[in-house]
Amino acid sequence: MISIVIPIFNEEENLQHLYSRLKNAAPSWGESYEIVLVDDGSRDNSLDIMKSFAAADDCVRVIKLSRNFGHQPAISAGIQSAKGDCVVIMDGDLQDPPEELHRFLDKWREGYDVVYAVRTKRKEGFFKKIAYAAFYRILAWISDIEIPLDSGDFCVMDRKVVNTIVKEMPEQVRFVRGLRAYAGFKQIGVKYERAERAAGEVKYTFKKLMELALDGLFGFSNFPLRMATYLGFIIAIPSFLVGFFFIVHRIIGFKIFGHSPGETPGTATLAVGMYFLGGVILIILGILGEYIGRIYIEVKRRPFFVIEEVIEKK
Repeated sequence: MISIVIPIFNEEENLQHLYSRLKNAAPSWGESYEIVLVDDGSRDNSLDIMKSFAAADDCVRVIKLSRNFGHQPAISAGIQSAKGDCVVIMDGDLQDPPEELHRFLDKWREGYDVVYAVRTKRKEGFFKKIAYAAFYRILAWISDIEIPLDSGDFCVMDRKVVNTIVKEMPEQVRFVRGLRAYAGFKQIGVKYERAERAAGEVKYTFKKLMELALDGLFGFSNFPLRMATYLGFIIAIPSFLVGFFFIVHRIIGFKIFGHSPGETPGTATLAVGMYFLGGVILIILGILGEYIGRIYIEVKRRPFFVIEEVIEKK
């Protein structure tokens, strides 16, 4: 059996279309299946629509979270509740087409433990596409593990990979595609063309995208911490050389730009240097704050989601 986990937040305009396309695509999967819809604190009519699916179809199960915890915790709630031999993760806005899922399952049957989607085209704005491309390449460059380029959450994971993520990776700040890469096992990418959102407004605002990007960058790399050391050397070495130069200038007494040692200009240079150094210090403090904040969250050990109710056909 396969489990299809779909986090839902205010998707009332897409749900009926999503359900119809899943049911139409199901015969191509060649497996029994369950559809796990995770309600992430929706404030529209999404929950009632999902309840109607569960009441009429014993293949549908609805996990209702007690509030909006976010996309990544909602995915984690879904895969923790999934019962299948493999688990599919996809979004509820139909940008991940159910009709493509059979290609992923074929690779899983060939023996691959993780089959992740690689986006070849994105039907989104120019600046958003540039931002996504830059993020994935920066993450791949600085990450301590190999995270595939242009791969999102859309994937198929074997049960042993799911068990590893659920049982062995209890961290509070979730970046599921990073956890998936960290788990290892036999992985392969499948290219697909990412569709436009079927209907409704984009739920990943710029603020949420930035938070997700920071979770990926700070969760799977120590490079930002090492960058503080690099900046220290970059600033300290030229400063030492400039200081040594002015000491020699004072002792020997040669002129600089027509000024004698006692008349050497430098007020503006000193001010700029102080502001520059102050900015670097604040950046380093911000980086330390990001890591300390995440340590604080982990130490508290609060659950990263709370399930209020499980709804299924009795």
